Amino acid sequence: MNRALSKTIFLTTSLVFVFLFLAPLGIVIKGGFWVNGEFTFRYLIGVFQNPIYSEGLLNSLMLAVGTTTLVTIIAIPLAWLTNKYEFPGKKWISGLILVPMILPPFVGAIGFQQILGPYGGLNALLGLGPVDWLGKLQYWGVITLQALALYPIMYLNASAALANIDPAMEEAAANLGCKGFAKFRRITLPLMMPGLFAGGTIVFIWSFTELGTPLIMNYTKCAAVQVFDALKEIGTNPFPYALVFVMLASSAILYSIGKFVFGNKSYAMQSKAATVSTSSAVGGWRGILVLLPFVLVILVAVTPHLGVIATSLAKPGSWYQSVLPAQLTLNNYAEALGNEITISSIRNSLVYSTLAVAFNAIMGISIAFVVVRSDIRGRGLLDGLSMLPLAVPGLVMAFGYLAISATVSNMDWVKNSSFWQTLLDVRTNPTLFLVIAYSVRRLPYMVRSAVAGLQQTSVTLEEAAANLGAGFLTTLRRITVPLITANLIAGGLLAFAFSMLEVSDGLMLAQRSDFYPITKTIYELFQLIGLGQYIASALGVWAMAFLGVTIISASLILGKKLGAIFRA
Repeated sequence: MNRALSKTIFLTTSLVFVFLFLAPLGIVIKGGFWVNGEFTFRYLIGVFQNPIYSEGLLNSLMLAVGTTTLVTIIAIPLAWLTNKYEFPGKKWISGLILVPMILPPFVGAIGFQQILGPYGGLNALLGLGPVDWLGKLQYWGVITLQALALYPIMYLNASAALANIDPAMEEAAANLGCKGFAKFRRITLPLMMPGLFAGGTIVFIWSFTELGTPLIMNYTKCAAVQVFDALKEIGTNPFPYALVFVMLASSAILYSIGKFVFGNKSYAMQSKAATVSTSSAVGGWRGILVLLPFVLVILVAVTPHLGVIATSLAKPGSWYQSVLPAQLTLNNYAEALGNEITISSIRNSLVYSTLAVAFNAIMGISIAFVVVRSDIRGRGLLDGLSMLPLAVPGLVMAFGYLAISATVSNMDWVKNSSFWQTLLDVRTNPTLFLVIAYSVRRLPYMVRSAVAGLQQTSVTLEEAAANLGAGFLTTLRRITVPLITANLIAGGLLAFAFSMLEVSDGLMLAQRSDFYPITKTIYELFQLIGLGQYIASALGVWAMAFLGVTIISASLILGKKLGAIFRA
């Protein structure tokens, strides 16, 4: 690719990224400091002086710390066992361990509540009275749900980090007398640290700003829910802007500290393959002992999923003081598919996600070409910027887009034009902002997939086409894209699936029922008295099946490289 074209693509993608990613962040920052034409720290200080906001921030931080800690405790031993041993059923276990990723934790909360509620399955199984487990242990309920949904991200990164360690390093330590846990603590764990930081960063930021799960679990004293409750004041009250800025700054500071302490601890090795890594084959009772932790984690992790499935099959009112529903029915699925708001939400999510993936395909291939096929200055910066959405809370981005809409919708040229109102005012039609939000949030998946594809494809084929007179677009269409199609499909599948089930953007930006995506519909249905939780569960099962097929497909295409998709 010639240098002039590389510069053009670099400048174009950079400008698009600035407008769609950095501009919303700028609006959030400006809204908390620039009030009535004056710069002030009053509202930022007020966030910490207000006992409600300060308590919410502390609770959110504790949720993130608790979730990340629990995820680490679950994921690292499983990754180590996978790397260390060959045991019966390992291939199946490697797939099943990713099952929790197929359901957003806020959907799993529906089943979790049904099982642990005062008259739910656990109390019936134990023969207890109406003990409200979740009412007493809301904090632990939220972090458990989030950890059970997010541990696969840490597991994938930890597995990839272990696979990249040269076994010669561990063998040398063992020859010098460093064995057992001491070898793991002093050799293996430090070598894994960059990978653990990559996964832990996403888990921490995700759980710090998670909105759906606390909402469903009625854990309202956290910053994310406080921001959601303050949406009606956007444009008139600077405090929500200041609170969102604090969340953004907290995420950035904690990320930077972690990057400085852990992320830069990459120890030099001769090569990734200086010695072939070998796993010890175990069978019999030893194999069962190795298999047991995986079985236990999977059984616990799928409990919320099973609860959602059981609720979706329960006849309304039949799951009361019993381990399982007393009566089963498929009517909830019929109600879900026959409900007008449900059908429109499925259609809306398909439209939003399809447009987002189309945009991501163009941006992802363009950025990948600059990063892999050019030598211009700044390509590394562009690559880093394209991964930033993984490290920026979705809640912050959604609030930024909402703030932009609130600002422009009050301008006369928008008020006086039905076209601009439909396009730019989320209260009228949120399609544009939802597509942009989905696109920016999931762009890293497409970029990493395209970069991996180009790195694995020899440039000589493209050079040969150019020597025969083919232009850049012709070469791209007939040579490059066909060669990296598998990578693009994998990235596109992940971007599409996670867009379909995006929580923060849908809950905050979609304000009219005829434009609700699936996640907003599930939340609204859950709040309905009577059939609400059953129809919401049926819709959740559909979403679970859809995302499950998508992740399995992406895993088959990318294999062990799937973990690279979830690195900040």
